[in-house]
Amino acid sequence: MTQSDIEAKRRKRALSAARRLEGEDVQATVPKLAIIISCYNYAAYIEQAIQSVIGQGRDDCELVVVDDCSTDDSWEIIQSTGVTAYRIANGGQRAACVHGLDLTSAPFVLFLDADDELIPTSLEIIITRLDAGVAKLQFPLIRIDHTGRVTGGAVPSLEVFRHSHDLAERVLRTGVYATPPTSGNVFRRDLCEFLRDVDYDRAVDGVILFAAPFLGDVVSLSEPLGLYRIHDRNDSGQGRPLDPASLTRDLRRFVDRMEHLRRILTTYGLENDLVRAEDSYFYLERNFYLTIADKRRTSFASLIKLLLKLWQDYYPVKSKVTITVFLLLTAALSNRRARRGLAYRLESGNRSTIGLLRAIL
Repeated sequence: MTQSDIEAKRRKRALSAARRLEGEDVQATVPKLAIIISCYNYAAYIEQAIQSVIGQGRDDCELVVVDDCSTDDSWEIIQSTGVTAYRIANGGQRAACVHGLDLTSAPFVLFLDADDELIPTSLEIIITRLDAGVAKLQFPLIRIDHTGRVTGGAVPSLEVFRHSHDLAERVLRTGVYATPPTSGNVFRRDLCEFLRDVDYDRAVDGVILFAAPFLGDVVSLSEPLGLYRIHDRNDSGQGRPLDPASLTRDLRRFVDRMEHLRRILTTYGLENDLVRAEDSYFYLERNFYLTIADKRRTSFASLIKLLLKLWQDYYPVKSKVTITVFLLLTAALSNRRARRGLAYRLESGNRSTIGLLRAIL
């Protein structure tokens, strides 16, 4: 399939989004963006998340909160805010977000985690950069702790761009590209429909992130537009000690996601161009981490394979050198020190060479 064929399919998928945008100059209140907040036992944070949206006073945005059958005071707090809200049987983040999709109509969707927040004016910035050709818009998030205190810079560091082909090529070769946590992404509605086919994960920030470049443009902003709360209950595991079970889950989820993405790519005749999950740098790196976390020694052959794949990846040369040194050092250290270094590497806060040395010594 040629690039022009792929672009034709992208335009066809974007047509429905374009139709939704028709007539907005006539009626300013037609919703342009839906914000869906899914909540499970985040009574400590949910009100801040809601207020960060309604405080922006946008009458062209839909806000729906879906409580995933919380067992704390979340539902009572949600009701007290007066927002449109629904309480459903517990089914995980993805099920709650899909429920929110069915209750909204805007052509673009932002899934805001209940422990995160949007910063003032962010919705205005986002909406001015959306059009029918955009499949996904992404922006960094400023890291905060459970009290709301800023703990580090924005994650991830993003460049300003709008394109799809380069990212599509990167996904085909590696299975991934740099993308923010859930709350730092806006998706075109037709892309979100793939969530209905996800039976291998309860989270929402999965296959739609990496299918996006095949359905339209990805718009990337460098300006942080939200707050990302790091605490000991993050589903990603950030903020918690090194956990073999979490690494095993990440590997299994990555393999399942890649197979789902391969099925999606059959539409474009690209399913055979997608790298095997087990041959990707992400898989090899996480498998290396799992070996250390399980208190096993990594083999020389697997280390060499990992390093070769690293140098074939899209990281800048400086990053490749730094990662290479870290991997070699981790493989040479005693397991106890290697696990310390790995735990430091996987922390979400600011890291440094001195900090790493302190962690392993």
